[in-house]
Amino acid sequence: MPTLAIIIVSWNVRELLRRCLRSVEESLTGSDIAHEVIVVDNASADGTPEMLRTEFPEARLIEPGANLGFAAGNNLALAGLGLGVGDWGLGVGHTYQLPTPNPQPPTPDYVLLLNPDTEVVGDAIAQLVAELESRPELVAVGPRLRYGDGSVQSSRRRFPTRLSMLWESTPLERAWPGNPWARRYRCEDVPDDVAQPVGWLVGAALLVRSSAIARAGLLDERFFMYSEELEWQCRLQIADCRLQIGSAQSAIYNLQSTIVYLPEAEIIHYEGKSSEQAITRRHVSFQRSKLLLARMWFGWGFANMLRAALRMGYAYEIAAEAGKLAIGHRPDLRRQRIGVYRQVLREL
Repeated sequence: MPTLAIIIVSWNVRELLRRCLRSVEESLTGSDIAHEVIVVDNASADGTPEMLRTEFPEARLIEPGANLGFAAGNNLALAGLGLGVGDWGLGVGHTYQLPTPNPQPPTPDYVLLLNPDTEVVGDAIAQLVAELESRPELVAVGPRLRYGDGSVQSSRRRFPTRLSMLWESTPLERAWPGNPWARRYRCEDVPDDVAQPVGWLVGAALLVRSSAIARAGLLDERFFMYSEELEWQCRLQIADCRLQIGSAQSAIYNLQSTIVYLPEAEIIHYEGKSSEQAITRRHVSFQRSKLLLARMWFGWGFANMLRAALRMGYAYEIAAEAGKLAIGHRPDLRRQRIGVYRQVLREL
């Protein structure tokens, strides 16, 4: 009988979390998977802990008392499962207490990292577990993600290159949406209804083999939000990949992937509902994480060039929004965006 721990890091999304947990229960009903659900609540102010204690008493609740972000929040739960700390783990002095009568529960075979703004469709979790059960060479597998309107979310990725970092999710991409570097990075040359090996998968729903975590270590907490799952999935596949990329870079790009995208399993992702509550922080966290990864993979020189390009991009966005404001087009929205972009410029 396979064993599974489902880890959900939540912040002020009580209603979505309730829906998520109910979908998990329904998905696993009748399966032979022994499972537990662990919710790390990052100091929500919307009654999330009370809801969990009342409606889902079987879920294990961890309350760190602060918003630790995605990486550190997941690490609290992973460490509680007996998965090692190591150089990439909790070495920042976090303390927590697991509310369980068994202080050392057995480590499960698999760990599912699941966003609270997701809804499991059918037996998707069992399908993911079956894939890892039948393919011992794999370290992780992920489903096809769909938005709430049913459209497919782009979740497949190759490892980034310098060009893809410049051309993907930047103002440059808006100038040339069909550029080949961003398309290749997002695996757009392969249909999304075909099972396929990938460099990494968006971390909204990712099933990982526990033995791979034990070898690679926990998530890197220098990433508060964004890019942490990219860096982690690299390490899951190359356990000694300290991302001092220089000589190891070719090994990463020639890597025979051990992470698979499984479109038969589907999960709905109401994307970004936690980060929507702090739009400026979302922009800052995304770009800071991108710059940190650029420095780790490609060095300070490229990271500084990327920072300059991003700053020019945000300056352009401010000018564009100011022009629209000058002609009276949706003035409240324009002022909001100008304020966000100015704050991002100050913090990059």
